[in-house]
Amino acid sequence: MKYIPSQIVFLLKNTVAAKNIRILLKFILILLSLISSYSVIFHYIMEYEGRQFSWLSGIYWTLVTMTTLGFGDITFTSDVGKTFSVIVLLSGVIFLLIMLPFTFIQFFYAPWLDSQTKARTPRSLPSDTQGHVILTNTDPISFSLAIKLMQYNYNYVFLVADLQRAVELNDMNYNVVVGDLDEPETYRNLRIDRAALIVVNNNDMLNTNITFTIRSLSKDIPIVTTADSDDSVDILYLSGATHVFQFAKMLGNALARRAMGSNMKSNVIGTFEKLLIAEAPAMRTELEGKTLRETRLRDKTGVTVVGMWERGDFKMPFADSLINESSVLVLAGSEEQLNKYDEVIGKSYVFDSPVVIIGGGRVGRAIAYALESRGMDYRVIEHNRELIENTEKYVHGSAADLNTLIRAGISKAPSIFITTHNDDINIYLTIYCRKLRADTQIISRANHDRNISKLHKAGADIVMSYASIATNTIINIIKPGKVLMLTEGLNVFSVPVPNILSGKNLLESGIRQKTGCSVVAINSNGQTIISPNPYVPLKAKDILILIGTTEAEKRLMDEFSITEQ
Repeated sequence: MKYIPSQIVFLLKNTVAAKNIRILLKFILILLSLISSYSVIFHYIMEYEGRQFSWLSGIYWTLVTMTTLGFGDITFTSDVGKTFSVIVLLSGVIFLLIMLPFTFIQFFYAPWLDSQTKARTPRSLPSDTQGHVILTNTDPISFSLAIKLMQYNYNYVFLVADLQRAVELNDMNYNVVVGDLDEPETYRNLRIDRAALIVVNNNDMLNTNITFTIRSLSKDIPIVTTADSDDSVDILYLSGATHVFQFAKMLGNALARRAMGSNMKSNVIGTFEKLLIAEAPAMRTELEGKTLRETRLRDKTGVTVVGMWERGDFKMPFADSLINESSVLVLAGSEEQLNKYDEVIGKSYVFDSPVVIIGGGRVGRAIAYALESRGMDYRVIEHNRELIENTEKYVHGSAADLNTLIRAGISKAPSIFITTHNDDINIYLTIYCRKLRADTQIISRANHDRNISKLHKAGADIVMSYASIATNTIINIIKPGKVLMLTEGLNVFSVPVPNILSGKNLLESGIRQKTGCSVVAINSNGQTIISPNPYVPLKAKDILILIGTTEAEKRLMDEFSITEQ
């Protein structure tokens, strides 16, 4: 009810709506005139038949006949009267049952409904808005980023051109503004001059248009954009983009780093300040069959084991944790310490068969290039002949066909990558490949976060998503050094020492026991201390660098009341 006055004001002020209302009023006047005329003629015909009725009875008879109710309590007996009744009835059908509802809906209800919809989706942000992030798309990247921004207490807004889509997002409690993506006034309404960042991740042509439009309004606003084509990267920079990313290539490179196939040495998967994070397979090393205590890795090499992968399941390490052939250790240390690990533990092991890559799209090709740079052989299965680049390395056919998989070398492949852009197909192929090869490593791409757990259950050892790669990259632009995604749902991140822990050492803090996060380094007075002494007291101004799952990170924030700045 509280919206009705504002809707009436809109209808009166809006030029089109006001015109429609005038048309509706004219139609009603015509209808009233017709009813009045019929009532008068009713009296004349009744007098012709020798009967008398009141004026109210005439109006009553006219409305009953025009609306086809036909009570029959007042009827004509003459042919003239009956003919008049038919005329009134037919005109009533046309005017009351057809034209009136159509006119009412077309010229009153539809504009009113449209105005009500527009009132729910604003065209601008409040004048005091600042420090917000503008998202120009509603794809999985944008939704993942919006959730992450809320976690880190950043304001955001979706810019949507389609009104109906904007209403849907508004009903889902997302912040939305309606406007044309290439209209300068839209970005003025979004307070572009006070925004923290704008993320432009549409197609290359539209990205260029949007970026050029924004840059004409603001020379300073950081603009992050995506490029599908290599040729578009330079053009987007020329149009004014601050950062241009090819997330498909980034995902391909990240997936390729997880492949088993060249050696059992540590493989650096991320750098966080001076801290290096690496993965090292235990297969065919002296670590197989031992507990972490028995390996004495920290004493021998200086590295810290901060986690263990067991076929897609990340586990926090304990002294009695058993290492088996499928275990992949997550190591934290300096470059020198990781080199020491490779010298003491790691060893080269060359596999006879090539790695199998299912899907020759952008992600699949990026994996192939990354593996080739590491000297690893591979075979790409692709059903679209137009995407086949090298007949020696590519196998044409369907990955669901056993003969195609055999020709690609699945029977001996050390790793299988599943990279299609359809999660249904990825789950299907993961189940199939795991059935064919229970002992191989399966690495899969996820396009929607909701399917990550399904892919793990289907048999994938490692799953990474396009959206998460993009989200964490963008978060680091907003606040550099904030988070490093190691794999799906597992991050390295930094937080200030909570006030409640100031003066306590790591053992007394209970961080690991209470939250599931592990402290891998401490930044103190500008110096990064890797694998810190657990007995050294924490200082109020120190920065903790931790590793943990997304859920563990949230528990840490809640447990110690940490608020991101």
